[in-house]
Amino acid sequence: MVIGILALQGDFREHEEMLQRMGATTRQVRLPKHLAEVDRLIIPGGESTTISRLLVLYNLLEPLKQRAGRDLPVWGTCAGAIILASHVLDGRPDQATLGVMDMTVQRNAYGRQQESFQTDLSFPVIGDQPMPGVFIRAPSIQTVGPGVDVLSRLSDGTIVAAQQDRLLVTTFHPELTNDGRVHRYFLEV
Repeated sequence: MVIGILALQGDFREHEEMLQRMGATTRQVRLPKHLAEVDRLIIPGGESTTISRLLVLYNLLEPLKQRAGRDLPVWGTCAGAIILASHVLDGRPDQATLGVMDMTVQRNAYGRQQESFQTDLSFPVIGDQPMPGVFIRAPSIQTVGPGVDVLSRLSDGTIVAAQQDRLLVTTFHPELTNDGRVHRYFLEV
């Protein structure tokens, strides 16, 4: 199995390093031909409007829309969750998304860079031990549709991880920790 990491912008290297430490085979995806070579794809955190522009520029948006969640499990972290969402609050009018996951997200929900934070999260599908959640200019998941399972919430009830069939999102950055449980979970989706 080859795990693709969208490598247009953002923290793709951290995902790649985590997966390689776990023994997974990885492939950086920058062009449609690279997308054809992978069995799963991670859309990393970064700047969602920049990632969306680059998806269009490199002709990846339509091939991703056709495969995402069907024959290609996709995990979006932070900005990647925005890219997967069917609705984006406070998005730019020209911002393209895949629109494949039935949820509404709000960009930069917790404020600017200086409001970034880390907290322990309950994430039962990966085990009983708390998951470290690193939130950097993170979005929040405002609502989910009936086919979306909520996997983790902040203590105030805000949704921070969800799954719809073969689509997974986290609004935080597991790749910035030493905890590979969410990556392992994605390998089984």
